[in-house]
Formats: sequence, structure tokens, C-alpha cells
Amino acid sequence: MNTVNEFLESGILESYVLGITNEEENSMVELMCSKHIEVNEELQRISESLISLSAERAFTPNDTVKPLIMATVDYSERIKNGEVPAHPPILNERSTIGDYAQWIDRSDMYLPEDADNIYIKLIANNPQAISAIVWIKEQTPAETHSVEHEKFLILEGTCDIFVNGEKNSLVPGNYMSIPLYADHVVKVTSSIPCKVLLQRVAV
Repeated sequence: MNTVNEFLESGILESYVLGITNEEENSMVELMCSKHIEVNEELQRISESLISLSAERAFTPNDTVKPLIMATVDYSERIKNGEVPAHPPILNERSTIGDYAQWIDRSDMYLPEDADNIYIKLIANNPQAISAIVWIKEQTPAETHSVEHEKFLILEGTCDIFVNGEKNSLVPGNYMSIPLYADHVVKVTSSIPCKVLLQRVAV
């Protein structure tokens, strides 16, 4: 490269910032920066632009991601340690809390004192459905499902489930199924966390 302008226009500074240059190219960039202030300034501008772009496109995963990952790890460990995979019945309008007592009443199905807003314990994970006991302290993030039906059976506490903006007030023993493609959010209305049996059933 014969001139500083050619060097600036070559794209090597962008590659350097992205960490995809080799040792020879790294040495060339560092040498040019030490000799030419305009190269050093352009390198700084590119770095700041990349940081700014990363910040604009960054997103915070919703509140269900971490607890679901942790619940999946916990469930996998339990199966590895000898727990027999369960097949609880699919929730429907005739379901009762007693139908699921063998899972609800287990000694390991409890809410830890230091739990976050949402805490999940899986009781089954198979191709037909994921079944879990979920504790919600305040509310869930808004969600929409296109490939699975989400079903709720309220076990303890109370909540409002808003489906496409329409409020449904639920108490223990109430069942609700969320239609596909419907925006929904759960807001707790009791002084204690709302404990629900949740199923996500494949379409």
C-alpha cells in the first residue's frame, strides 16, 4: 500500500477491530498507527462505532429464559440419577389439582427462599408436552406461541391472565388454555406467589 489513504480504504482496520487479522497484518496496523495520527484516529472511530452498534442491537432475554434453562439442567440431572420419566395427563377443562398430586406433593417441588420472579421445576419433558410447576411472584413477560398450546392449572395464589388484552381472573383449581398466536401475560394478584401447573403441548 503506497499511501495512508490506500491503507485507510483497504478494510484492514475494520478487520483488525474484529480480530480477524493475522500477525503480519496486526504488526502493519500497529506500525501505521504509531506513524500516522489519522490512522490512529480512524482506528478509534471504527472501534467506537462497533461498540455503539453492539449496544444498539443488544437485547436482554426475558425472565423465563434463565429459570427454564436451570429447570432443564435440574431435570436432566434427576433423570441421570435414576428418576423415572413421568407422563402426567394433558391438562383440560376437567382437570383437578388432585390429578397431579403425585408430582405437586413431592418433597423437592418447593420454592426456594432466594428464588427470582419466576421459578420452574420440570416434572416431564417429552416430545408431546413439557409439564412444569411454576411459581410467579409478580408477572411473566408477554409471550406468543405458534407451535405449542400453553395450558395453566392454578394451584396456589391468584392471578390475572391477559390474552390479547382481555383479563381472565383465576383462582386455585381454575384451568385456562391460551390460543395459538395470542399475546398473553400473567400478573399475580395475591400476596403470595402464584403457583401453577403449566404445560406446553406440541401442536
